[in-house]
Amino acid sequence: MAITRDIFHDPVLVTEIVAFLVRKPGIYVDGTLGGGGHSLAMLRQLVAAGFLEGSLLIGIDQDEAALRQAREKLGEYDARSVLVKGNFLDIKGIVTRVCSDRGVEPKVTGILLDLGVSSYQIDTAERGFSYMSEGPLDMRMDSNASLRACDIVNTYEEQQLARLFYRYGEEPRSRSIARAIVAYRQSHGAVGSTKELADIVRCNAHGGERVIKTLSRVFQALRIEVNAELEVLSQVLDDGIDCLDEHGRMAVISYHSLEDRIVKRFFAEKARSDWGPKGVGLREPLAWGSVTPVTRKPLIASQQEVASNSRARSAKLRVIEKNYQGGFSGCP
Repeated sequence: MAITRDIFHDPVLVTEIVAFLVRKPGIYVDGTLGGGGHSLAMLRQLVAAGFLEGSLLIGIDQDEAALRQAREKLGEYDARSVLVKGNFLDIKGIVTRVCSDRGVEPKVTGILLDLGVSSYQIDTAERGFSYMSEGPLDMRMDSNASLRACDIVNTYEEQQLARLFYRYGEEPRSRSIARAIVAYRQSHGAVGSTKELADIVRCNAHGGERVIKTLSRVFQALRIEVNAELEVLSQVLDDGIDCLDEHGRMAVISYHSLEDRIVKRFFAEKARSDWGPKGVGLREPLAWGSVTPVTRKPLIASQQEVASNSRARSAKLRVIEKNYQGGFSGCP
């Protein structure tokens, strides 16, 4: 089957993902399918290891363009893959429905969550994700969703905007930028394009490299708010762990400190065992942690990968394994 030019990014940390996740036949879930790069690598490894028989890959994405690209890329694996339009927030429901249709138990061997925005979405001006090209202030990953970035920029009060830019962008000039946006609305009307917003931000940021960082933070904050990215992340992680079979693994790639902090703290909490009150001297905990870290520290891309794929520069990979009936799994 001929494959058209891949309009999505090259998969990040793909060698590591395959090595950590694909260890036996089973159900694999790519909760952030994108163009299907990670899924293709996992399916190829299943073939190479002789695990394809008895395996199924479930790919989830809310972007129709991503699903079209992935269907073409994974066409030769139609019998062993199911691609679903949906939000990974519904990972449990999607896995249950697909497995029920296939007559298999919904116990997952491996889950991948590659957080963030695809290069295709950033590079497509009409999606409104980037300050580097002019387009409508949209930023919706699901084009059928109701909330757009322009709704936020043009309806939020100054204090709300300032809190948003500080909370989700960690932008130190959040108040002055919010003030400038409200002043622009009052004198010029609604902010309608990425260029208009970028110009407002530039006028309220210091020169040089700091302007780029400020623009990145403001646009990041808006994108997170539009798509409720951080609000759903902890729930997705919790539901994903519930989907895992014993010794099943979950791998999460994050791209900024807010995401990684949530993932790190969530995994640490799930791995913590309950040893009861201090001074009780138990021989074993009252309850074991439900997961064990496979990666003690986040893995980052090699210099070689970053040189060939700049998106990998900020990527951090964390992997956990679900423990046996709440006990210690003994994984390395």
